[in-house]
Amino acid sequence: MKCPFCGHSEDRVVDSRVGRDGEFIRRRRECLKCHRRYTTYEYVEDVLPHVVKRDGRRGPFDRQTLRGSILKACEKRSVGVQAVDDVVAEIEAKLHERAEKEITSKELGELVMEHLQKLDQVAYVRFASVYRQFKDISQFMDEVKGLIKEGEKPKAAKPVKAAPRR
Repeated sequence: MKCPFCGHSEDRVVDSRVGRDGEFIRRRRECLKCHRRYTTYEYVEDVLPHVVKRDGRRGPFDRQTLRGSILKACEKRSVGVQAVDDVVAEIEAKLHERAEKEITSKELGELVMEHLQKLDQVAYVRFASVYRQFKDISQFMDEVKGLIKEGEKPKAAKPVKAAPRR
């Protein structure tokens, strides 16, 4: 490990702690040359699938890109950052479970929309408008009407109790 301050390659570990749910190890280190301290994090290297874009290009899955697009859709909404991070973690967990080495951007977008629809419907429509590349207002309205119809599904009727006989 190189010291970020002087570039020296020898250090000593002052403290090690396991992070959230054992996902990483946080280490405090001290440079043996300049004696300044810095923190490093060790993660298990994940092998996530590559994303196949619409134009056929392939690139590695990027958690920060996914998080950024969801945050953009949730901008100025009452959706907390923790809720967004939870959605990203759930999607990432689903990708780990997949046997395939690639996922299309279409499949990934559908996963995001599935989560956003439950989280915040305005954020869902915002994301869908970019993801599905709405060409005009009618496509936008069709999406909103679909959400409204889902909200109007009839609830199961409660059984009516008979009045007591006298």
